[in-house]
Amino acid sequence: MHDALQKEIALYEKRTAKSKEAHARAEKRIPLGVASNYRHYEPYPIFVKDGKGSRIHDIDGNEYIDHNLCFGALMAGHCHPAVVQAVTQKLNEGTTFGMPHEQEWELAEEICARYPVEMVRFGSSGTEVTMHAIRIARAATGRDKVIKFEGSYHGLHDTALVSVKPQAEEYGDPDAPNSVAGGGGIPKSAVANVVVASFNNLKSVENRFKQYPGEIAAIILEPILMNVGLCIPQAGFLEGLRDLCNKNGALLIFDEVKTGAKLAWGGASEYFGVKPDMICLAKSIGGGLPLGAFGASRAVMDLISQHKVFHGGTYNTNRVAMAAGLATFREVLTRENYTRVGLLSKRLTEGYRGIVAKSGLQAYVASAGVNGALMLYPHEIRNYRDWTAIDVDLWRQYWFAMVNRGVLAQPYWWDEQWTISVQHTDTDIEKHLS
Repeated sequence: MHDALQKEIALYEKRTAKSKEAHARAEKRIPLGVASNYRHYEPYPIFVKDGKGSRIHDIDGNEYIDHNLCFGALMAGHCHPAVVQAVTQKLNEGTTFGMPHEQEWELAEEICARYPVEMVRFGSSGTEVTMHAIRIARAATGRDKVIKFEGSYHGLHDTALVSVKPQAEEYGDPDAPNSVAGGGGIPKSAVANVVVASFNNLKSVENRFKQYPGEIAAIILEPILMNVGLCIPQAGFLEGLRDLCNKNGALLIFDEVKTGAKLAWGGASEYFGVKPDMICLAKSIGGGLPLGAFGASRAVMDLISQHKVFHGGTYNTNRVAMAAGLATFREVLTRENYTRVGLLSKRLTEGYRGIVAKSGLQAYVASAGVNGALMLYPHEIRNYRDWTAIDVDLWRQYWFAMVNRGVLAQPYWWDEQWTISVQHTDTDIEKHLS
């Protein structure tokens, strides 16, 4: 660890003594002292007291401009008035019934108006909806195998936890990467049905269809690879995937858990002009509450209606999450807000680029919609393997130094990106850049 990083970590520990105490206490009852592995980092994570608008406070009383925003789940920002009002009203009418209600149809209409789907079902998380989408794709095609991309993240079910962060010795051929279990407890049979390709490499996808003719049910991908900072699809890549699915009778699934709300009013389909067969949504569509959705054509979704695929969930469409979702679609994710936040994103991105050029830092800035990242590479990365060649200590110095100056520039981990909420201001962007 170089001296500059050590100094920033020492300052971090001085400013966050109560977080250190809270973490030590939590470790005795909670593995790693946190409720999700992604929230743990050394020396210990910040413990939050509250959040409002674009800012949060930790339990030591420090204020931060928040671009973490719950790993990008809060394009609405903290305590958006429209969301709070909608949720408060429904709390007084009952929270969950396990019975249908009018909000389900209302939110389904909002989603079908924006995204190229005809029918929708709901869940409570991104993990749930990608799991259900893959199951329906398998049922629709009568096939078991699914193509995913090396380094991509699609949740925590067995099919998704394959080749998320493989080690170099496990890679295999870049045109035919190995399928690597993402930890213990994942059956070999599950791994065997996940075929891995390389992002931005159509040849690797073609190879898989040739290798397993008539066996591949679907391709699932984030239209922008967001488990490696920000990796943009090269020209023709998404179109090429669409063509390969058409030729081989497979479904194209866009995992828009991150991109659906934050890329454009109509998500990646609008942004890139490519229509998938299925879309998975979560994170920012809930305005801060747990809400997910998956949709497709009527023909595909009718598999549920025909009782050929089972979908359920006790907390699906609970009144509070649905109220938050409706308020978010109608009052937060508006075309006007996309225009305004787009200007903030342009200002932050161009500001970063100016600083990178002036300082001579070996880096570039990637951005799309309300997401962006400082990418510490000499050239634009095209896939997961390119991403691994990062100076981790340099990134950690950037992150801790920004935190020590009151800016959560992004979630901790160098595979993440910043989010700009509708409640961020010009002043926030200027402070971030300063």
